[in-house]
Amino acid sequence: MFIAHLPAWYILTKKLQKHIKNTKYFFIGLVGSIFPDSDILYFYLIDNKQNLHHSYWIHRPFYWLIITVIFFFTIWLLKREKYYLFGIVFFSNIFLHLFLDTIVWKVEWLFPISNKAYYFFDVPDVYDYRVYNFVFHWTFLFEVLIILWAISIIFREKT
Repeated sequence: MFIAHLPAWYILTKKLQKHIKNTKYFFIGLVGSIFPDSDILYFYLIDNKQNLHHSYWIHRPFYWLIITVIFFFTIWLLKREKYYLFGIVFFSNIFLHLFLDTIVWKVEWLFPISNKAYYFFDVPDVYDYRVYNFVFHWTFLFEVLIILWAISIIFREKT
């Protein structure tokens, strides 16, 4: 995914809000939806584009599963129930991000059992500018559909 993580956040968080009934979690969902891509800073500034940013720990579901379990266990242990909703919204958006990346990017879903990266559709390198390979591939329609879905929710709310 290139541009649909934010519209997907909007859709998921709006759906969760129907059950949560609290708008303060909206920003938390936003942060969760783009947080795995914060490794792009490392990719450009430190790693000097040596490794694809999807190979870093922050794009491995295993680590997010551990962090999620630790978070909810800590909340349970400290009896801070009010933070459960924070975790549900934040981590739901993290895992949505990873799932959406799996459409055309490689994600190591079975790490540490296997280093095999999984993806639904292979996007061949046709253009020199790598982004064009994704934008002009038919799977980009998934992104367009997610964007249109988010826009339809916005317009339905206004009427």
